Amino acid sequence: MIPLATIEKTAETLMEKAAIEIPEDYLGGLRRCADTEKGDLSSFVIQAMLENYEAAKEDRRAMCGDTGVPRWYVKYGNDARPESGPIGVESALRRATANATQSIPLRPNRVHPLWRTDHDNNVGINAPEIEYAFHPDADWIDLTTVHKGGLFGSDYRMLFPGDGMQGIRRFFLDTLVAFGKRGLACQPAIVGVGLGGSKDACMVLGKQASCLRTVGSRNPDPKIAELEDEFKELGNSIGMGAMGFMGSSMVVDCNIEVGYCHTGGMPMSVHMFCLSSRRATARIHGDGRVEYRTDPDWFTDYSRRATVEWHTPVPMAAE
Repeated sequence: MIPLATIEKTAETLMEKAAIEIPEDYLGGLRRCADTEKGDLSSFVIQAMLENYEAAKEDRRAMCGDTGVPRWYVKYGNDARPESGPIGVESALRRATANATQSIPLRPNRVHPLWRTDHDNNVGINAPEIEYAFHPDADWIDLTTVHKGGLFGSDYRMLFPGDGMQGIRRFFLDTLVAFGKRGLACQPAIVGVGLGGSKDACMVLGKQASCLRTVGSRNPDPKIAELEDEFKELGNSIGMGAMGFMGSSMVVDCNIEVGYCHTGGMPMSVHMFCLSSRRATARIHGDGRVEYRTDPDWFTDYSRRATVEWHTPVPMAAE
């Protein structure tokens, strides 16, 4: 039995880590951008960002004044047994969000869409969002928090099979150019692309690809992996760098996730994570042990399974 007190305490720690400590995979990608960026203003901004991250970690302060809209991704091992069940876990995550908003502090960004009611704690109707996934043969629970900017950096288009790869490339470039020219994203950033699924699933896939995949990871389908590399290069060829200044470092990396879709359509979504890439993960084991990391490991062979049944791979015998 996993105690609720452990879940709530771990969740509060994750909120602090996400707000303050930039994941090393993203930092590495940003440093590579700094090494290759030729635009003067863009180079200056990237260096300032790197210095800001170090200051935030040293002072234990959120690295950006706008701490976005905190959300949760929960992956249950099939044999996990949290105290009070899933309802208890949800309650713990909502309490942790409210407590962390005051203690870190985070900017209380959540308001009612019509009445603008603000509880000053980032908790309200359907807030924070909590998404779920599952994993076989495990007794742990993975908690991941993501603090993503809540206003811009997302777009969707219903493409059709006849649009082909050229249509996919065109929408990708159209979206990034629009983001850059209109100030709709904070770059350099991790770009996520969702291909396929239903309309709503397509948006979810793209956001998860941007927020829950690490820099340098690649889709296990080699053709999709090639497309990820191509899109990263394309995104950095449009003449935009850090925060919209002229340059060549709009995209730290590009991640693509797919889902089977209606035979007559080809939905596509494009999302840009914040330049802060605020995420943090912890695994709470069945015995109460907690392990922290920055790779959510959200996409697995199990989550990407394409068959009706899932068969746990049999380990190869040692030769």
